[in-house]
Amino acid sequence: MCGLSVFVSSRPHAGVPDAESAAVFASALETMHHRGPDDTQVEFGDGVAFGFKRLAIIDRAESAQPAHYPVDGPQAGRWTVVFNGEIYNYRELRADLIREHRATFATQGDSEVLAAAFHYWGAAALSRLRGMFAFVAYDHFTRTLHAARDPFGIKPLYVLETSDGLFLASERKALLPFSGDSGAALDTDALAHYLTFQYVPDPLSLHRHVRRLPPGHRMTWTPGGGLRQERYFRPSLRPLHVQPEAAYHAIRDALRDSVRKHLHAEVQVGAFLSSGVDSSAIVALARESKPDLHAFTAGFAHEGYSEIEIAQDTAEQLGVRLTPTVVTEDDVLRELPRIVQLLDDPVADPSLIPLYFLAQTASRYVTVVLSGEGSDELFGGYTIYREPMSLAGIERLPAGMKRGLRNLSHVMPEGMRGRSFLERGTTPIEERYYGNARIFGPEEKSQLMRFTAEPHTAITAHLYAETADVDPVASMQYVDLHTWLQGDILVKADRMSMAHSLELRVPFLDQAVYAAAAGLPTELKLPHGNKTTKHALREAMRGIVPESVRDRRKLGFPTPTRLWLKGGIGDWVGALFDSSQTGHLLDLGYAQRLLKDHRAGVADHSRKVWTVAMFCLWHAITVEKTIDPSPVRAPAVV
Repeated sequence: MCGLSVFVSSRPHAGVPDAESAAVFASALETMHHRGPDDTQVEFGDGVAFGFKRLAIIDRAESAQPAHYPVDGPQAGRWTVVFNGEIYNYRELRADLIREHRATFATQGDSEVLAAAFHYWGAAALSRLRGMFAFVAYDHFTRTLHAARDPFGIKPLYVLETSDGLFLASERKALLPFSGDSGAALDTDALAHYLTFQYVPDPLSLHRHVRRLPPGHRMTWTPGGGLRQERYFRPSLRPLHVQPEAAYHAIRDALRDSVRKHLHAEVQVGAFLSSGVDSSAIVALARESKPDLHAFTAGFAHEGYSEIEIAQDTAEQLGVRLTPTVVTEDDVLRELPRIVQLLDDPVADPSLIPLYFLAQTASRYVTVVLSGEGSDELFGGYTIYREPMSLAGIERLPAGMKRGLRNLSHVMPEGMRGRSFLERGTTPIEERYYGNARIFGPEEKSQLMRFTAEPHTAITAHLYAETADVDPVASMQYVDLHTWLQGDILVKADRMSMAHSLELRVPFLDQAVYAAAAGLPTELKLPHGNKTTKHALREAMRGIVPESVRDRRKLGFPTPTRLWLKGGIGDWVGALFDSSQTGHLLDLGYAQRLLKDHRAGVADHSRKVWTVAMFCLWHAITVEKTIDPSPVRAPAVV
């Protein structure tokens, strides 16, 4: 796991940058030191600059980056590659390249294999990669930059195009020195989407000039030729008629193989363990190959907000060592500015807080952890996916009757039993399901925002159009695969682990596991008469994970935000609203009223208040610069 930074000049034969420009580039790279503390490399050429921060995992003694390929011959050094991630089938690809092209290699790592794959196979190499990656491959002969991001968006890649040229980096903060960053550059459409989803969806960022290369996409750029982007992979769930036992067998085999491949490293590998079947399956399968596996879990001191006891019981049954972490309110107040700064854009998912402290603890013992992200989206793990079945009766009513029931719901008192059922049952799925998180609805946003912006359907409408021929559950999963997973789940996993130089690997988001899940019919994910989710996965794990865990409902790092906001953290949020310079964007009086009503017990506004607070904190750090989240490191020596 690493951090990369690249610049390609728009001017032909721009030469090597002067000392001042080189120092700015090196200093920007240093903002990502946490991504790769083991080695720093900066290289300058004719109109190009490559920076790399390495966390050494594979071929630790060699495989420094930037990598150059080929190593000899008439095309020696044609390609320069910087690569963040892991290619889990690199040894098989290396053998293929030697057999098919008599390729030669100077190292034993995956970065050189990636460079050779692109040299010999071009963009076709992407369909052969099994792993997580964001990479840049520069062809010095044609002055063409190639870049790609893995199919699910596990690893990030930010892009900034200016009149000077093209800049790319693993984190947005490394691009800001070149972006003319100021409050005026804030993208209000991105902010509006954040207020709906609790994250900024791809390809947007809160800086209107900086974008993210979307998952499953590749791009090329040449001076004068501009940027071209195309999709090479689109995850799609198309329910098929399959035999249950065959499906369970395929899931079990694919996940077991994926876990084995994800364990490969020259450093210590551990795993995160919570209360559910996802992490328990990863730990159980990892222990088959690694009996001394060390697992980690986190929780809070508040009753009902900790998975530690359940995780301890699971660890005992599986025979693995478990180290717990208890997070306090003082911990949160102390580290929250640092957490928000690490995210680049705010993510108002409170579960990233225990993840931050969990990764901090794990990094003291191991360098790599396996985790269960992606299982819910692939196998149908969210309870909300049962909603189409519970609403089926009302949705089949005549249109006129549904209109009447919807009008009735509008006059029913807020919180009255049955109101939400009538309202949601008479609303088309495209309008009622935004994805796994819905914070502020359109009417609430009109009260909060002091600007106009595009609606949330700008993000979701095309996803529903692409799934018009599948059942509602598959459609909801598809929406989450392309929004929630990549904008929330994987962002917090990458940033909170990398904050502590810890590589987090996700065996569920493996091409073979995806293939085993893609054709599952809804009745194998969410069978009628069964309140559990991920039925096929649970059946596949029969005999592998303890029965007490296999059917347990998902908790998902429960975080006591509701309680925090009634105590000292609520005081801090109120003061943050008072001092915030975001009044031109948001009605902070409205936010204060939400906080006041929450603290008085009028209504639970914790998610809404937290979402506004995280933006105000981000703004104070990034735009106002009134809060310093961390000490400044000295720039790298070039």
